[in-house]
Amino acid sequence: MKRIAYVLLLALLSSAVTSAQSAGPRAGGVRSDMVVSTDWLSHHLSDAKLVLVHVGSRANDYRAGHIPGARYLAMDKIAEQHNAPGTELLPPDQLKANLEAIGISNDSRVVIYSPDWDPMATRLYFTLDYLGIADHAALLDGGIEQWMHEKRPTSTEEPKVTPGTLTIHVRPEVVAKMDWVKKVAAEGDPKIVLVDSRPLKRYRAGHLAGAVPMYWETTQVSQMTPVLRSPEELRNMFAAAGAVPGKKVVSYCEVGLQASYTYFLARYLGLDAAMYDGSYSEWSAANQPAIRGDSPR
Repeated sequence: MKRIAYVLLLALLSSAVTSAQSAGPRAGGVRSDMVVSTDWLSHHLSDAKLVLVHVGSRANDYRAGHIPGARYLAMDKIAEQHNAPGTELLPPDQLKANLEAIGISNDSRVVIYSPDWDPMATRLYFTLDYLGIADHAALLDGGIEQWMHEKRPTSTEEPKVTPGTLTIHVRPEVVAKMDWVKKVAAEGDPKIVLVDSRPLKRYRAGHLAGAVPMYWETTQVSQMTPVLRSPEELRNMFAAAGAVPGKKVVSYCEVGLQASYTYFLARYLGLDAAMYDGSYSEWSAANQPAIRGDSPR
């Protein structure tokens, strides 16, 4: 009888562990699956489900050299950059078609990098998260710069791509709209932290009331070593800005690119997050009030 009870206890413990694992990270827990190293990528380039995405603005740069197997995705395939003051999401059906065209499916393991600017890579993550399909997406830590620094191979060959099939579930709650942001800036909300992702000089020149500065680039080790700081360091940086579990991080920048890096990191750290897509360009174009200097208000 004791042996039967012991076996039953083990089964219950195993079930509890499995349930906890399948439930995902707790609030404030690091989602380590959202970042992959160059070493990890080098060992998984041949994985059948891997879709490596090179996000850029110049196709000729991609053709000149990219990480082997990477597919090219132009920025204008995921964001409207011309007709609005800020960078705006394309319609969901159009986003779905553009992502399927480079071979992304529901079961793809998507790894993203951008040789132009890291926020262009995180902008794709934000887009995937908006569509409800970011569960298997990750950022390449250090990007192609770290890859090449380690003298890993590049290629000029464009891979043959079989179009993918996606089922999207749009999540409008991750996109902060100006009317809502106006209310938060004017009245404040103890459960919301507005984060300005721009360089400090831009913050000082004019920012939203209540916003705290945290330049996205300071979350990397250095410009020469563009890999992420440790989770502990990142958690401390966010906590210093008031962004802790139980609060929602709402990031903005100039046009919705730098802010996507902060959004990505907030999600990586297990925090609730949204991004003001129109960002400061939309805000200033609408003649909304701004605070100058170092003080949030």
